[in-house]
This record gives sequence, structure tokens and C-alpha cells, in this order.
Amino acid sequence: MLAHITPVILTYNELPNIARTLSHLGWAKDVVVVDSGSTDGTLDELARWANVRVFSRPFDTHADQWRYAVTETGIMTSWILRLDADYQLTDELIEEFRGLEAENGANAYSIAFDYAVFGRRLRASLYPRNTILLRRGHFKIRDNGHTESWVVDGPVQFLRGRVVHDDRKSTQSWLDAQNRYMTRELAEIADGGRRRLRDRLRLIPPLMPIAIFLYCLFGKGLILDGRAGLSYALQRLVAEAVLSLMVLERILRSKADIGLTRAGTGKAAG
Repeated sequence: MLAHITPVILTYNELPNIARTLSHLGWAKDVVVVDSGSTDGTLDELARWANVRVFSRPFDTHADQWRYAVTETGIMTSWILRLDADYQLTDELIEEFRGLEAENGANAYSIAFDYAVFGRRLRASLYPRNTILLRRGHFKIRDNGHTESWVVDGPVQFLRGRVVHDDRKSTQSWLDAQNRYMTRELAEIADGGRRRLRDRLRLIPPLMPIAIFLYCLFGKGLILDGRAGLSYALQRLVAEAVLSLMVLERILRSKADIGLTRAGTGKAAG
């Protein structure tokens, strides 16, 4: 089935990652990349790969960016493989793709992930299984918090092979991204009405940062992965702490505004 699959990637300043990702896509005749204004050499790296076609589009939302990527770039195959720029396919997964039938009743495939920190795979993570191999014309893309969701029309099957998530961008870049992500996430859970149990707990600072750190280290056993495991647990703590600070800011700002309103009303009455 490999000949029926087009990998699709979104990029923005992904020089530390993109070559490793593309090195696992040599089997693809056509790789579509939609870039949103990289300035770090990503575009120069992409130009080195003969099977890559690059498109440019200013970023607005993940859903809009992906809709453009899969509908406006001239993809000719019946299947798309949606990838982040820090996803590397394992050899086992590529062989599993090779053995699939293009017309077997499934409209998408769900795939599990291994998380790596600078090349060291962790024994576990919080990264969820995701549907990344999809038949064109049988899905819809919607915004969902800081990212997007893919709603598949029809059967979804599971594959055994895995993808390795290995983001080697700097901590500063990661922190900048968390600020953007959590701003959107707060809007989704506080204003958009998405209230799963995890979302409700995130609105009670500082419960989630502490709980997620301890869960990663001890519940997931990442304390046994040394510095790499500690790095991952601290990332999750910091990401949730950013959201907690935003929640607290919203609460405190609201109370301050109410106080100003009451003070203004009192003066008017006097």
C-alpha cells in the first residue's frame, strides 16, 4: 500500500527535527510539506529532498492549516499520512504499511507512539494513540483546544507498529509553544464547554501540575529512565503549571474587576 500513501507534514522552524523525519520517508514518491514562515533553515533543508513538495501558508489555526494541506496541495493518492515534523516512523510500521491493502474496508488506522528525549526512548509517556493514516474523503478536521481533531467517517483499525516522537528543539522554543498552546487550551476548557474530568481538574490550580509530575515519575515509572524521564516529567509539570497560572490570572483579574466596579458604583452613589 505504500504507493497509495502521501505523507503530509506541517512545519515552522523545525530544522532540529525535519531531516530525521524525512529520512524515514524515502519510500514515498511524494511528501507534502506546508510551512508557515520558517526562518531557521527549515526551507533550505526541505529543498535537499527530491520527493518533497513545499507549500507556504500563514498559520491561523491547526484545523485550517491541515485542511489546506490535505485539500489544496494536489495530493493524488487515496491515503494521507499526517505527521508532525518530529515524528519518525519505525521500520516495523513501514513494513506494516507495505502489507496493507488499499481497499480493505478501513477508512483510517490508529497508531501508538513511543516518546523519546534526544534519542532515548522512554518506557512510557502520556502521548496518546492517534489516527494518522486516513483515507481521503472520509474525515473532517476540527479545531480542538491547542491542536485539532480528526473525525473519521467509517471503520478505524489499529496497527501494531509505532511512531517515535522525538522533538529536539530548544527549551526556549518549547516554552514559547506552551504559552500559545495553553492560551488556546484554556479558551477551550473554560469558555468552550469541554468539561471532561481532566479539564475540570485543570481548572483547580495547582492540582494538575503536581499530580501529573508525580504520576509521570512514579505511576508511569519514568524515574527509572534517569534524566530523560525526569526531563519529560518536568515538561508535563511546566506545561500544566502554565495553564494553572492562566487560570489563576483569570480568577484574580475577574475579582479585581468586580472590586473596581463596586468601588465605582459606590462613588457614584455617594
